[in-house]
Amino acid sequence: METNNQTTAKEPEKKSGNKGFAIVFVLLILVGGTYGVIKYLHAQKHEETDDAQIVSTISPVIPRVSGYIKEVRVSDNQMVHKGDTLVILDDRDYQVSLAQAEASLASARSNAHVAGAGIQVAQANISTSQVNVNTVEAQIESAKVNLWRAENDFKRYENLIKDHSITQQQYEEALATKQLAQRQLDVLQTQKQSAARQAAAVGTQKSVSAGQASVAEATIKQREAEVEAAKLNVSYTVITASIDGQVGKVNLQPGQFLGAGQSLFNIVPTTEKWVIANFKETQLTKMKTGQKVSIKVDAYPDSTLEGVVASFSPATGAAQSLLPPDNASGNFVKVVQRIPVRIDFNEGQSPELIQKIRTGMNVLVDVHLN
Repeated sequence: METNNQTTAKEPEKKSGNKGFAIVFVLLILVGGTYGVIKYLHAQKHEETDDAQIVSTISPVIPRVSGYIKEVRVSDNQMVHKGDTLVILDDRDYQVSLAQAEASLASARSNAHVAGAGIQVAQANISTSQVNVNTVEAQIESAKVNLWRAENDFKRYENLIKDHSITQQQYEEALATKQLAQRQLDVLQTQKQSAARQAAAVGTQKSVSAGQASVAEATIKQREAEVEAAKLNVSYTVITASIDGQVGKVNLQPGQFLGAGQSLFNIVPTTEKWVIANFKETQLTKMKTGQKVSIKVDAYPDSTLEGVVASFSPATGAAQSLLPPDNASGNFVKVVQRIPVRIDFNEGQSPELIQKIRTGMNVLVDVHLN
């Protein structure tokens, strides 16, 4: 009788334990199902990824000329503004080159002045030669008239000498006058030819002077360009900031030699920032530009920033890598690819937080599909 009573007492306790387990199990199913439904509904209207980082345009500071550092005016993590002087190079060599270029320019201008004066002298000589030619031509015309008169006189005296109407002396004087007129005409014609040759030579000299003047003008332009290049090199010895931002690590010392094109350090802007989120290709089905995005920075989880989908990359991240995969070689294993998506921050929100976040920080992005 005692044994039966003990068995009867244990049966209610077993039934009560089973009932409690069932209640807990049902609650777990309800909670899990509710959570699953919520996540499913959320997934229909949102796409999320934690493969996202803050990005900005990092501006490298690169010298355009070589030289030794004279002065370093920035330190690590310093804030700078566009146009601020960062590094000064020793410019003495470039100042010497500038002085040489300016001296060459002065010499070229002097040569151009001489060539211009030569053209003026040649022009004056041409005018003088033309006057000489005209004078000789006038004298030739006069000599022709004298020769014509002397020939006519000689013909008359030649007829008179036959009749002994004149003396032999008068005849010889007429002959001498004729010969003298002929000689004068020959001399003047020779002078005309000489004057014409001289005029041609002066014209050639003018052409040569004009050519020298053109060469001198071209030389002046070349020397002016050399002066401008030398001035630019002098200005390049002062390295300035190209943007507003914060300087990174500055590992420079006075006296250190820098080569042209050598990267010195970077300037990171503090305001111009955006997000690059790498979404799986299967997440892009409903995504498009202009959709609203919620952004949470890992470093500041209590704050949420708002953004907008700005653009999609034209290729996957793997295709743009230094060594893109080649699926045509070896065994093929299908891997879900990721597409970089640019997300811009909305304006006018939490400027202090925007200032605090740093390039490269991880963020969680949530794209609102509707």
